[in-house]
Amino acid sequence: MLQRLLTLFAFVLLFPALGFAQENKISGRIVDQKTKEPIPFASIGLKEEQSGALTNEYGFFQMAMPDKAQDSLVVLALGYFRKAILVKKGANLQDLIIEVPKRVIELKEVTVKGGKVKDLSLGSKGSTPGEGMIQGLPGQQYAFFVKNEKGKKLGNVRSVSFYIGENGFPREPFRVRLYKADGNYNSPNTDILTDNVVVSAPKGGEWYTIDLNSYNIPAPEEGFFVAMEWIVSGDKFYTTNFMDSYTPYGQIMRPTFEFKESRTWTYSIGKGWSLITLANNGMRYNAMIKAEVDMIKD
Repeated sequence: MLQRLLTLFAFVLLFPALGFAQENKISGRIVDQKTKEPIPFASIGLKEEQSGALTNEYGFFQMAMPDKAQDSLVVLALGYFRKAILVKKGANLQDLIIEVPKRVIELKEVTVKGGKVKDLSLGSKGSTPGEGMIQGLPGQQYAFFVKNEKGKKLGNVRSVSFYIGENGFPREPFRVRLYKADGNYNSPNTDILTDNVVVSAPKGGEWYTIDLNSYNIPAPEEGFFVAMEWIVSGDKFYTTNFMDSYTPYGQIMRPTFEFKESRTWTYSIGKGWSLITLANNGMRYNAMIKAEVDMIKD
């Protein structure tokens, strides 16, 4: 009896703390405005604090409350319009339902007239990665520009490949993103793959190829960005502490030192894109990524 009373007393003391912890979280669900279906892997960021989170495959998210009196909560989802809502410190921001309008994007088909179509490889040519690891947290991306260096006439994107590291968790899912280089300073910006392509490699220590033929994606003539996006699955609403206990989150990619120019950009929720400029003996540090496209010969 005494043990039960002590347990109850401890719970009563803990209850306000639990309530306080919940009050310091923003949580909710991102859904399609028309269908009310959940939107998986949407990014939610606080504009002023430059922090954020990612929804899981069921559209759920949770993140810390802003430190400022008020901030803008910005929602970015693949295939949807950007949406921002005002959030105020101290307000009840639990179990939000945020509806986002869908964007209709029509992709033009490539028509080949009187020519032959051959396979063209763009991006990394090597089979042995360089020293180092490329890893991210939920919502982070690494995008490598697969350049059409010889100015060939391009058709559709056939496939993209990532060199998956043997460390970390090679079988964890990630999302494939393709972008035009039409952002500031030729950074990744406009999505050319508008479907959610979430994949999982069978193992690490080798190339992993994703077939994209069925999506009919025209390859921009100058080339395009191929990106890996780290996502969350299940109830993994957390970030990894890399200092105290080193546990990589999800996939690890390997770098390449094949190029003299920086072609890799990294994206973080709330902070946007930034170019990686690391070098080794005059060769730049880039993500080991490649693509296969149709090359049209007259």
